[in-house]
Amino acid sequence: MAKKIEFKFKSSSESSGYLLGQLTTLLQRKHKKVLDPLNLTQTQFVLLAALGWLSKENDHVTQIDIANQGNADRMMVSKVLRTLEEKEFIRRQEHPTDTRAKVIELTNTGSIILQKALTAIEEADIEFFKSLGENQTLFNKNMLKIINQNKDLS
Repeated sequence: MAKKIEFKFKSSSESSGYLLGQLTTLLQRKHKKVLDPLNLTQTQFVLLAALGWLSKENDHVTQIDIANQGNADRMMVSKVLRTLEEKEFIRRQEHPTDTRAKVIELTNTGSIILQKALTAIEEADIEFFKSLGENQTLFNKNMLKIINQNKDLS
């Protein structure tokens, strides 16, 4: 007879990690539905959005800047940016002062796609989180607290 499995929680509804995993899966499914017609994956969208956000304040956004903005693995960012470059959504150019870095820029096509994706994702997010109502601000603050607490884990 197999050994009895013991859980710390009495039910799965008490496990924050389990619930967050389910929530993440559902949100990713909703995002996939709106991103597929734009020829974007969730990861590609996140990196394009990071680039768009960073470009508002910096003319010389690098791959490392994008990775840091999204708490993402640098190698993964490199591969995804290569794909976005093949799709002609971004371009890489020599950095004016750092010979080791490339400046990453949105192309006109990339800007159009990013704007369409942002609109679709923001609408999807509003719909997805609407049941939180006035609790959404506190929910977001708590998520940020958890993100900041765990940022340095590798």
